[in-house]
Amino acid sequence: MGTGSIVTPLIHIDKLERILNLARANSLWPLTFGLACCAIEMMSAAGPRFDLDRFGAGVFRATPRQADVMIVAGTVTRKMAEAVITLYEQMPAPKWVIAMGNCAISGGPFKLKCNYSVVEGVDSILPVDVYVPGCPPRPEALVEAFLKLQQQITGKRLFPTAPAAEKIAGRTR
Repeated sequence: MGTGSIVTPLIHIDKLERILNLARANSLWPLTFGLACCAIEMMSAAGPRFDLDRFGAGVFRATPRQADVMIVAGTVTRKMAEAVITLYEQMPAPKWVIAMGNCAISGGPFKLKCNYSVVEGVDSILPVDVYVPGCPPRPEALVEAFLKLQQQITGKRLFPTAPAAEKIAGRTR
């Protein structure tokens, strides 16, 4: 066999992987899971006003075995950390994590000085792919987090930024 027969299957595998990543990015299934007030904003993002369905992420699943995105929305206590880890481990691969809100990212206002019961950041127990800062973050921020996650999966931005945002950032076409 020549080297051409070895290279050709790799090219086909690369194309297949790109197609699979595009399908994965456009059909993200988040886990219906919320810990605190950020979960209300998460529910709002899935509602008709912000409509996560437009971006391929509106099918919230009630079981971790059918979900591929975990949105950690709110304060994670040490007692709840075991349940969060169990839910993450039950999700099939590939799986992604979005840390939503200051409490999930850093412990928030509840991690003042000596509060031993709050986890200082969900990234200490799970690998986080996208962070959504705010207390609580707006639903638009969660929509943007899904766009960032889609960009991580495919390697390119699927939905372009708004022209007004490009002007503010100083970019021109």
